[in-house]
Amino acid sequence: MYLKSIELTGFKSFGKKTELRFGAAIASIVGPNGSGKSNVAEAFRFVLGEQSMKSMRSKRGEDLIWGGSPALPRMNRAAVKVLFDNSSRLLDLDFKEVAVERVVYRDGQNEYLLNGTQVRLKDVIRLLAGANIGGSGYQIISQGEADRILNASSKERREMVEDALGLKLYQHKKAESERKLTETAINIERTQSLRRELTPHLRFLRGQVEKIEKTRELKEELTEKLLDYLAREHAWLTQEDARLSGESHEHEAELKKLMANVGETRSKRGNAGGLMLSELQAKLSEREAKIQGARRESERLTRELGRAEGALEANNVTVEAIVPVPHVRGFVRELDGIIAELEREHDIRNIKQKLAEIRRQIVSFINGLSGSAPDTNEEVRLQVAALSVSLERVRKEEEALAEELENLRRKIAGAREASLTAERDLVSLESLVREAQGKLSSLRTTRGILADAKRRFEEEVREGVALIGASMRSWEGALIPDGALSEERNVQEKRRREIERLKIKIEESGVGSGEAIVKEFTQTKERDEFLARELVDLEKSAGSLKDIIAELEKTIDVRFHDGLKHINEALTGFFEKLFGGGHAKLFVEEPRRGRHGANSLDEEDEEDILEEEELYAGLSISVSLPRKKIRGLEVLSGGERALTSIALIFSMTQVNPPPFLILDETDAALDEANSRRYADMVRELAAKSQLIVITHNRATMAVADELYGVTMDASGVSKLLSVKLEEAEKVAK
Repeated sequence: MYLKSIELTGFKSFGKKTELRFGAAIASIVGPNGSGKSNVAEAFRFVLGEQSMKSMRSKRGEDLIWGGSPALPRMNRAAVKVLFDNSSRLLDLDFKEVAVERVVYRDGQNEYLLNGTQVRLKDVIRLLAGANIGGSGYQIISQGEADRILNASSKERREMVEDALGLKLYQHKKAESERKLTETAINIERTQSLRRELTPHLRFLRGQVEKIEKTRELKEELTEKLLDYLAREHAWLTQEDARLSGESHEHEAELKKLMANVGETRSKRGNAGGLMLSELQAKLSEREAKIQGARRESERLTRELGRAEGALEANNVTVEAIVPVPHVRGFVRELDGIIAELEREHDIRNIKQKLAEIRRQIVSFINGLSGSAPDTNEEVRLQVAALSVSLERVRKEEEALAEELENLRRKIAGAREASLTAERDLVSLESLVREAQGKLSSLRTTRGILADAKRRFEEEVREGVALIGASMRSWEGALIPDGALSEERNVQEKRRREIERLKIKIEESGVGSGEAIVKEFTQTKERDEFLARELVDLEKSAGSLKDIIAELEKTIDVRFHDGLKHINEALTGFFEKLFGGGHAKLFVEEPRRGRHGANSLDEEDEEDILEEEELYAGLSISVSLPRKKIRGLEVLSGGERALTSIALIFSMTQVNPPPFLILDETDAALDEANSRRYADMVRELAAKSQLIVITHNRATMAVADELYGVTMDASGVSKLLSVKLEEAEKVAK
């Protein structure tokens, strides 16, 4: 057995992981309609590389994935894995078992795996084609497609027969050889094009070599004039640089000195007009405030003195008239008593308290007298004398402040004059600074021009080295030419223009270095010779590929006609078994001559096209039923078409038997008698191929060695029940 098992995970109605193991020559899959039986056949198509969604009853890859139900959520991928027994090395891999797996995701992406390693679809198809296994065609006959070979066009029918005969591998090799031949032809054309491009370039290089000698003469003349020019230019640049550097140092020193003077002048102006003036202004403000205060005090004292003098003239009160004698005597007696107590007291604290009490009483007595008694004449005279003294003092202070205020005003005027003088000096110095800066700026501009001249000089040196070589450096050790430091610059400019003309002539010659031209010529010639050898190799390779294609075409043609002969022999036998006589035959259609128009082709081209048409002409079927005069497929009944299709399919499997066949209800249209004949033919086919039969027919079930029952519960998930008939018979016995 080549096919060991198939495993379905999330594929269509198989929402759970399901595995079918095949251990017998004939395995039958049965179950009610809609249970998911045909999904098994479509799983085989899927894993073997089928790309047509229509063949798997779907519109897109997402339709192949379990969509979910209330009992089981939907899945994001569907996977089918088929396991082959490769002990006989049916598949060209060094493994005893080969697992082919295909996975589809909801975004439509597919993965292909061989023994768990991801590969390309192309690799899977080639591997299976080498073992006569394919995902479509005659090997998997799905429900309703039993008579597809009858309904197919003659060209499609021929492709089915070629697939059955195992010619796909040769056709793949032929297509690969034709692709390589096309690429070789393109490479030949490219190589020839390259050679055609190189030919004028070679002629051009030969012409360039002839110009090398003339260019060398120009270079010698350029060398002589350029050395003289560079020596003169270097001497002038050195002299000018030294002169400008000296002048620049002088002006920088002068500017530095002026800047220092400016700093000093600014400092003086700041001291004179700033700090000193602000201090004098502060003192002036202070003295003005004091003199105002003195004037106010003088006015107050004058007013009080006037009032005091007026009071003195009107007052005649004495002390005796003010103080009552009895009151004084009582106060004296009270003090005498307190003093007597003090004389007897020894405690210092009590003495101090008594003294404090005496002081309070004296103060209280005096206050009582002053608060109620008028001033005496003596007291008023004393007040007038004190006010006179105070007024005289205030007037003297006012005079001193007025004199000091005048001095401050004179000092402020002097400071302002000094500030104006410093400002004039500063303006003069700043003018000198700007003049010095202008001279320095002019020198910098001149030095910038000189720097540009130096850069141009260095560029001229580099160009000279590039054109002539390192010998140009000899000007560095040469003596200064006569008049190089005293001649006018226009003379040197004239030399430079003449040198530029020589450079242009050398550049226009397009030769460059003679060695480079010779080297390029040699390399181009070697490349042309290499391309010539490459062209010979490509033409040999193209001839070999043509021979391989011719041999493959011959092999395909021979195998096709031999296989067609054997198919017809088997078809005759199967047809007679199913119909009890009659015959059916596949034959190659006659080529359609003149399809491209005979006038547009010569005889040789027409023969080539006719030969190709004959090699790939389609296949037609002729049918003759017993006891009926029927020659065409169009007049066959549904049952007769089904029997004819079955006979043709079975006969195709006999020439190059595939490892396994999958028949999906191909016996649905057969009656009981033909079902038994169909079952006998299935048993006969099982001798050469492993069969997986999906059927409702009891006669077909009877020839199976193991049965798989497919059911579907309320969750919508397909489930399997398996029975091995040999074990069932033992149990029954």
